[in-house]
Amino acid sequence: MTSAHASLDRFAAGKLAGLDRRNLRRNLQETRPLGGAIVERKGRRLVNACSNDYLGLTQHPAVIEAACAASHAYGAGSGASRLVTGGHPLLFELERRLAAFKGTEDCVIFGSGYLANLAITPALAGKGDLVLVDTLAHACLHAGARLSGARFETFAHNDMADLGGKLDALRQAHRRTLILTDGVFSMDGDLAPLPELLTLADRHDAWALVDDAHGVGVIGEGRGTAHAFSPPAHPPLQMGTLSKALGSYGGYLCASRSVCELMRTRARPLVFTTALPPASIAAALAALDLIETDAVLLERPMQLARRFCRSLNLADPKSPIVPILIGSETAAMEASAELELAGFLVTAIRPPTVPRGTSRLRITFNAAQEEADIDRLAEALKTILQTAEAAE
Repeated sequence: MTSAHASLDRFAAGKLAGLDRRNLRRNLQETRPLGGAIVERKGRRLVNACSNDYLGLTQHPAVIEAACAASHAYGAGSGASRLVTGGHPLLFELERRLAAFKGTEDCVIFGSGYLANLAITPALAGKGDLVLVDTLAHACLHAGARLSGARFETFAHNDMADLGGKLDALRQAHRRTLILTDGVFSMDGDLAPLPELLTLADRHDAWALVDDAHGVGVIGEGRGTAHAFSPPAHPPLQMGTLSKALGSYGGYLCASRSVCELMRTRARPLVFTTALPPASIAAALAALDLIETDAVLLERPMQLARRFCRSLNLADPKSPIVPILIGSETAAMEASAELELAGFLVTAIRPPTVPRGTSRLRITFNAAQEEADIDRLAEALKTILQTAEAAE
């Protein structure tokens, strides 16, 4: 081993030791899906209560069959970026379907949701511009904002007074302004106040980008957070993923035709990334068919979330994401381990994913779960929380 190799290993080992001391190290765990909401980890069968597969469509026969058929017909991969030879006909069909589903002129598909948010803001903003981001928005929104080179500022979570104050103070000094927010916040499960946010955006000629990764399929009759309001909100930039309720993989932006065309020619994570494989595209199309036709399926995650919250005397959930705040990293890890012993997979969420002092159990509900398992989960969690409270 060269001295450079040795110094690199010492650096990595030191960083890992520091993370271990603070209970912040992440460990990859082999997890085998067994069908429905059941997974196997370390030889044990567990009820999965932390997946983003809200409708259980990763396991749906029609979605799996569509992916298999596309692979047999077109191959395993796309072979190149879309601007070279990766412009598969299925991609154009999916873009048309998503645009119609979201009520926009056009749609452009990216390799993942993270790549989409690394692409969108830098293609629209740069030096001399302003990007305002909800402090609890997903990390990729923050990353895209920083990557753009624009002035980057955060506003307090869902605080329209704070956002309005920053727009009043900063907007006139910048050429263009973007406001970035989640639709459904992935770690808290609450919704962005889109009508108020869009009113502020219009008043200040700011462009709103809504990341609806956790809204599509389960909120607003499946059409996402914009449709959770009456009348529906109409953000000009609606980003989302194919990897959660749609059970596949990829990301997208629904917007006007001119904006999407700009992305196709200037968004670097699209221009320089290999296009999605046919299986992922076909799976998303099949999932979209189910979302557009099965209203009972769409309602089930929220039904289970409400059932769980009633059992624990929690407020009614706004989405299928219910956070149980624990506080310390150590306590959250211990609670997660106890739930695993009880037969449930619920990963502890720790900084930097959430602010320090707010480590939590992030419980998610999906259509494949059984009512009896949700009741058992509520009882197990009730016991864990009561024991922790008595020990304090």
